[in-house]
Amino acid sequence: MSLVMPQMDPDDPRWTKRGSIHVPAGEGITKWISDNVYTVKVHTDMTDGQLGFVEADVPPGAGPVAHVHNRNSEAFYLLDGELEFLNGDEKLTARSGDFIYVPPGIRHRFLNKSVRHAKMLFLFTPGGPEALFMRGDEPIPGVPAPLWDGERFAQYGESLSDLDIDSPVMPEG
Repeated sequence: MSLVMPQMDPDDPRWTKRGSIHVPAGEGITKWISDNVYTVKVHTDMTDGQLGFVEADVPPGAGPVAHVHNRNSEAFYLLDGELEFLNGDEKLTARSGDFIYVPPGIRHRFLNKSVRHAKMLFLFTPGGPEALFMRGDEPIPGVPAPLWDGERFAQYGESLSDLDIDSPVMPEG
């Protein structure tokens, strides 16, 4: 097999068009949702709806309630720590370097059952659900993210009513 290199055509916009997105380390939209810290690095408005990309710091005992995304795939890459993932009715443990792919329609969640923070990256295709994370609280430098009470979760839920995200909650037994 050989690779044919095309001749450069200065009139072909593929040679000169710019459109990459660069989000430097430490940048993005960082929000607190309960005691989790999420940084949306890329959201759907930046990618013509193609994807959303999020960095997460998950403290011990934290993680979302089980849910399903009816229109979106979600993929997770664990950078550090250990998380328990729900895959339908199966529980599995993911460790640093592990990758999890969740197609649309599969009930899932992650939970940090360890005593250490976990760090991971995750993305949605197409983008959209990452908007949930952009509705969290503003971080306060030097202060750890607080655990939300029922009233704060209710306020958060009300703030999401205008989003067109088909992701119903499907709690565990």
